[in-house]
Amino acid sequence: MKAERQRNKAAFKAKVGLEALTGVKTVAEIALEYQVHPTQVSQWKRAILDRMPEVFEYGTAAQAQSFEREVARLEQKVGQLTMELDWLKKSPDNWGCKWSTPGVGVTCGRSGCAAAVRPFGG
Repeated sequence: MKAERQRNKAAFKAKVGLEALTGVKTVAEIALEYQVHPTQVSQWKRAILDRMPEVFEYGTAAQAQSFEREVARLEQKVGQLTMELDWLKKSPDNWGCKWSTPGVGVTCGRSGCAAAVRPFGG
């Protein structure tokens, strides 16, 4: 029967890889201590070394700029939706529907649609 594959969390991988980076213990000693394969420790160490520049490249300035772009995009979308809502509120004729009898219901004016909708409370 196969043993279940061990899945390690990112924090654990970072801890082990960082310990391997310090060079105080050998990879074999670290692997034995944390009960992982030495190759895995070396891979995590290599991943940390490869991604180290990202810590400084994509710092708070880049994140703040990305955040500001997203906020601006969302504000624009909110403005657009507000204008569309205001336009629809002005007249039911904008909906593409026609009132069948005032206060009784709405008959959809779209082609192929025979839906009759009653107002709330009616």
